[in-house]
Amino acid sequence: MSIFTFTKATKKAAKGRIALDGPSGSGKTMTALIVAATLGEKVALIDTEHGSASKYADLFEFDTLHLDRYSPQILIDALAAATAAGYDVVIVDSLSHFWMGTDGMLEQVDKAAKRSGGHGMSGWKEMRPVERQMVEALLAYPGHIICTLRVKTDWVEGENARGKRQMMKVGTKAEQREGLEYEFDLVASMDLSNELTVVKSRCPALSGEIVTKPGREFAEVFKTWLDDGEQAGPSKRDQLLEQIRAAADKDQLVAAWSAIGAALKANQVTQTDVDALLVPTWQAQKASVVVEPPAEPKNPGNDPARRKMMALFTEAEYTDRDDRLDFVAKAIGRKVETTNDLTDAEVSTVIERLERYIDAAPQENELAGAGAR
Repeated sequence: MSIFTFTKATKKAAKGRIALDGPSGSGKTMTALIVAATLGEKVALIDTEHGSASKYADLFEFDTLHLDRYSPQILIDALAAATAAGYDVVIVDSLSHFWMGTDGMLEQVDKAAKRSGGHGMSGWKEMRPVERQMVEALLAYPGHIICTLRVKTDWVEGENARGKRQMMKVGTKAEQREGLEYEFDLVASMDLSNELTVVKSRCPALSGEIVTKPGREFAEVFKTWLDDGEQAGPSKRDQLLEQIRAAADKDQLVAAWSAIGAALKANQVTQTDVDALLVPTWQAQKASVVVEPPAEPKNPGNDPARRKMMALFTEAEYTDRDDRLDFVAKAIGRKVETTNDLTDAEVSTVIERLERYIDAAPQENELAGAGAR
């Protein structure tokens, strides 16, 4: 008897995965924001372009995260933070930086190869799983994802609008690994006249479309296709995400962690879901929930306990400031810049140590004198 069972295929409502490539000035960021505003209300933009997207803040409402280093793990963590915050749409502007930017994949491969003392292939062997996890984090995001991609540019001879021959700048190849386009539902290329050409589309209505300065109408067609399908209830993965987002204290975080483990053991979620989405989101939520308890107020200068401590320092003949701070560090197990940084409990500890030191001093002097006789 076969263990495989086929069932009737049904279209389900889904979240979009969009890639927009083009040279600088082709309108990728503007188009991404137009599409994002159509697909959802709460929009986040991961900005690798030195804040250029914020120039459109008067036209669109969105939150930004500015990055200056682009390792795959940073993108995984940023997506986890966006998941924990519940953003409907995340724009990665641009994904190319995580390929060829500072600490991007290409640099990581070189570093891995040097660590192993081998050639480039040894570096790829180490980093391919990390890159795959980054891509899985993009695909697993519970909202819509829009990625812009830079393209290499070249100058070619062409014909302008007046029919005259001239040299024209054109985009040639996206700066990203080969085959990445297979991961997206919609891939479009843009040129310097802000014309968008759909090069791949799972949405039949947009296949092969060419649109000049695409607007909300273009995005609405894609949204309608995404929403047209069976509205499935929340998956176990989405239920766990909701539990993680709702965790407001340590006990609730522990319960969410246990639920992740139980769901994985029961095959209700995949290992990819856990590695690329659930664990990073849990860690992001933990960082925002579990904070160190605030230190006790510093002792004011006229506090009786502090005055007693300073008097004991004088009695013990610790008159040098640095000597006092060394004594304090040994007493409480940490260094401080000033005794004003001590908490009430730490002042009590220092006083106790000083009193023991002062009480022991006469006995030590007696023993020293007896030895001399």
